[in-house]
Amino acid sequence: MISVIIPSYNEEANIARCLESLQKQTVPRDEYEIIVVDGNSKDQTREIAGKYADLVFIQTSNKVGGARNDGVLRSRGDIIVTTDADCVLPNDWLENITYEFSKRPIVQLFGPVDPIEGGIKNRLSLFFANTFARIGYYTGALYYTLGCNTAFDRDAFIKAGMYRTVDAGDDLEIARRMRKLGKVKFSNRVRVGFSMRRYQQYGTLKSLYEWLYIVAHGGSSDKHSYTKREYK
Repeated sequence: MISVIIPSYNEEANIARCLESLQKQTVPRDEYEIIVVDGNSKDQTREIAGKYADLVFIQTSNKVGGARNDGVLRSRGDIIVTTDADCVLPNDWLENITYEFSKRPIVQLFGPVDPIEGGIKNRLSLFFANTFARIGYYTGALYYTLGCNTAFDRDAFIKAGMYRTVDAGDDLEIARRMRKLGKVKFSNRVRVGFSMRRYQQYGTLKSLYEWLYIVAHGGSSDKHSYTKREYK
């Protein structure tokens, strides 16, 4: 069993597209569950999600990391997969994740992201992000494990202490603890369609600066909003 955990907040315009792509996986539907953990949305997010997901509920822990943790604790899967409500998943996404876990003992898996929106700027932005992830992985210096495209061995994830509930960088920090328990693997086979809408709205450089600032200050900061504008 695979458990797909999706945090959400006011995503009525995007979540159906995400969940529809999850319904079209090459893995049989009875071999994976979809869990949406909502930050008490003020729109129709939960109602829309309920048409597709196996479980939809309001988070009790803080931040995006807390929402993912809440989902894991109510899941049944041996493999935990996390993505975002505005992502689009290729049909073979879960099949490729299952394949990578079957090849060798690993505790965490991650992969690159491709822009959903068109435009050279978006493609270049994610080209550099993916290159950064590959360099970090192959040098062993840094594991850029984005929460929109990451999978875990369930027992190892819980043993590691799950996600920290911080404003930013929780998906980067978790890899440092997972590496102490086993192999963390990067795979080009495991890709997702990533929405650039927030970077287009707030500016790529500004968003990157805020993210780096918050991560450098331990994951939380009152100076910049970054994810605070999206999740409780």
